[in-house]
Amino acid sequence: MLDFCFNFPANRPPRLMFIGAHCDDIEIGCGGTVIELLNRYPDATVHWVVLSSEGERKQEARSAANAMLRGVRDRTVTIKEFRGAYFPSEAPAIKDCFEELKQMASPDIIFAHNRKDSHQDHRIVGELAWNTFRDHVILEYEIPKYDGDLGAPSVFMPVSAAAMKRKIALLMRVFKTQHNKRWFTPETFQGLMRLRGIECNAPSGYAEAFYSRKLLLGGAT
Repeated sequence: MLDFCFNFPANRPPRLMFIGAHCDDIEIGCGGTVIELLNRYPDATVHWVVLSSEGERKQEARSAANAMLRGVRDRTVTIKEFRGAYFPSEAPAIKDCFEELKQMASPDIIFAHNRKDSHQDHRIVGELAWNTFRDHVILEYEIPKYDGDLGAPSVFMPVSAAAMKRKIALLMRVFKTQHNKRWFTPETFQGLMRLRGIECNAPSGYAEAFYSRKLLLGGAT
């Protein structure tokens, strides 16, 4: 498999943005990638955005962000309270939020939901990410769910066994409100990372996968 390295600007730290519709989406979709990138680029600038939170879940989101971004000095954590499961009707307000994010940061890479995700909230976030950030690298992560919409992503991030275990431990420790869901188990998260690890021949056997709509390869300027 051909390995393309991240080509961040040499004169400043990388700028990363992670966007999730709900309080655990970033951690489920790309938590291992967050760990690997911040191990590699500890001086990175990070914008962490959660769009839906309420009650106990808001504190869970903040606790998870603090744990995932431990040691990151230049970080901005934004937790909004858009109504979960109603994002299509809240799209104009969410779009305004995205425009505010665009004024705050110009990230090198944005991690957001897949535009073809079957969950309506995820899908709106994916669409608005592309609608707002027109000249950025956007990698769309996947979320396992009842809808059965897992596809064939083409971009992979190998995840070490240590990062895989840390991701799962954080999910199970922090998001206690989700323990009543039958799919919210260590086996679910490890199984998907193992499958993606097989598909990219990851040295550890684990990986996370993403969809890329547009990716510009370095060439003549």
